[in-house]
Amino acid sequence: MAFMVKHVVGGQLKNLTGGLTEEKSEGEKSEAAAKGMTQEEFEEYQQQLEEEKQERDANFAQKKAERATIRTHFRDKYRLPKNELDDSQIQAARDDVELPTELAKMIAEDNQEEEQKQSVLGQLTNIQNMDMGHLKGKAQATLEDLKSSAEKCCVM
Repeated sequence: MAFMVKHVVGGQLKNLTGGLTEEKSEGEKSEAAAKGMTQEEFEEYQQQLEEEKQERDANFAQKKAERATIRTHFRDKYRLPKNELDDSQIQAARDDVELPTELAKMIAEDNQEEEQKQSVLGQLTNIQNMDMGHLKGKAQATLEDLKSSAEKCCVM
C-alpha cells in the first residue's frame, strides 16, 4: 500500500517540487547493470560479440572472393574485359581462393564438351538435319561411282 501511495503521490510531488531531490535516473545506470550483468560479465559479452562479428566479416570476405573468382573465370573464358573490383576482392581475402568443387566439376565437364565440339566429328554432329549414317552411305556410293567410272575410262 505504501508503494502505491508513494508511486501515485511521489510522481505528482516530484513534478510539483521540480525534482529538487537527487535520485539516480534510469539513464545514468551503467549498461552492464541495465542488462542485469556485472561489469566483468558485460565486458566478456562485448568481447564475444566482437569476435563473432570479426568471424562473420571474414566469412563474408571469403564468399565475396569466391564469387569474384567465379566471375573472373567466366570473363577469361568468354574473353570479356577484366574488372578491377573483382581483383581487389580476391586480394582482400588473402587466402588462396579457389572455385567451389561443384563448380569446378561443372567447368571441367563443359571444357570436355567444348573439346568434343571443336573436333571434326563434333562439328559434323552439330550441323542440323545431318544424319551420320546417311552421310556415310553417300560417301560410299560416291566412291563406288568413281571406281566404276575409272574402270570404264581404262577400257576405252
